[in-house]
Amino acid sequence: MRRVLHLIVLPLTLAAAEGAAAQQPYVPPAGSWERRDPAQVGMDGARLQEAVRFAQEHESSAPRDLELAHYMSFGREPFGEAVGPFKERGPQTGLIIRHGYIVAEWGEPARVDMTFSVTKSFVSTVVGLAYDRGLIRDVNDTVSSYMAPILAADDVGHAAESARNRFGSTGTFELFATPHNRRITWDHLLRQTSDWEGTLWEKPEWADRPSRETSTWLTRERLAPGTAYEYNDTRVNVLALAALNVWRRPLPEVLREYVMDPIGASPTWRWYGYENSWVVMDGQRIQSVSGGGHWGGGMFISAYDQARFGLLTLRDGRWGDRQILSQEWLRMARTPTPVQPTYGFMNFFLNTGRQLYPSAPEQAFAHLGNGTNLIYCDPVNDLVVVARWIDNSQIDAFLSRVLASIGTQATR
Repeated sequence: MRRVLHLIVLPLTLAAAEGAAAQQPYVPPAGSWERRDPAQVGMDGARLQEAVRFAQEHESSAPRDLELAHYMSFGREPFGEAVGPFKERGPQTGLIIRHGYIVAEWGEPARVDMTFSVTKSFVSTVVGLAYDRGLIRDVNDTVSSYMAPILAADDVGHAAESARNRFGSTGTFELFATPHNRRITWDHLLRQTSDWEGTLWEKPEWADRPSRETSTWLTRERLAPGTAYEYNDTRVNVLALAALNVWRRPLPEVLREYVMDPIGASPTWRWYGYENSWVVMDGQRIQSVSGGGHWGGGMFISAYDQARFGLLTLRDGRWGDRQILSQEWLRMARTPTPVQPTYGFMNFFLNTGRQLYPSAPEQAFAHLGNGTNLIYCDPVNDLVVVARWIDNSQIDAFLSRVLASIGTQATR
């Protein structure tokens, strides 16, 4: 009888295992990505093509020469000089992925281009990796308790004597030495609510998107951390440097080992900092990377690799049978910031109250950068959409057309 029971249980166990394997969501292996006809994933091909045509017709009007575009915008700010690399961008480009399969692609999705503030999502990811490994115990810890004095380095790897003559820099410096900055937590930096004060890489925080009232630049009252939201790239770069000090190794190396290689990203992406953002750590000269392309630099990446990252975050950090980034971290990343409910951790833009994209489900979120660079993630429709160099004002209209191709409009 025991033998009979054993024979009965074994086939059922195998069947259950086979069924579980069959239901496991598709993830693209390294070097390839399966395409499906739209009808195979419940989408209308004609409507999908209409969405693609709409995106192509609404390419950004900014110059494709991104350095020129910089000097026509952010370069006009105080201390707005470019200090990181730029490159000329490609045409309006995109990918639409449902249930993990590519159902539409256009432009040059293999082309490596700047992704501007989508880079911030990679900054928060390496912070999340540190949290998952216990290098950061609690996001509500003050960042100052994790920091040591930082030694700047010049372009040949020596302590930078000339740094003492630069604006706001003394060679060896501390990021959180002031009474105000000592109160800042990891959560404040991740949510852009820190109101960090100071200068980093010769960029004063007040010079980023400054008030038109110049008399307030150096005299404004500091706001308690957590009480006000301000999108500020100097403070993003503070977080990147703080993360570097926790990891004690280059952040692109961390990202490659723990995220990009495991999800099968190509070897073509690069994450750059600035010509002056070098430090000496443990006897090594390391570049602290930037959190965007505001002054050049940041992540240079293809649409295919953007889509892999989007699929990872859509699926709560899981890639096949491997948990790359914890569900706990991504839950926090997608929790609305009290003083800015459409923002989570950088650069998770949330559709809270359907304020960001009225045509999309409230559960949708996006990794966004200038350009516009969009990685739209929709858990309701199991959808990832990458759109590069699209007119920002037309994104909701574009997404409404993509969603219409599914047959039913977004769930409210």
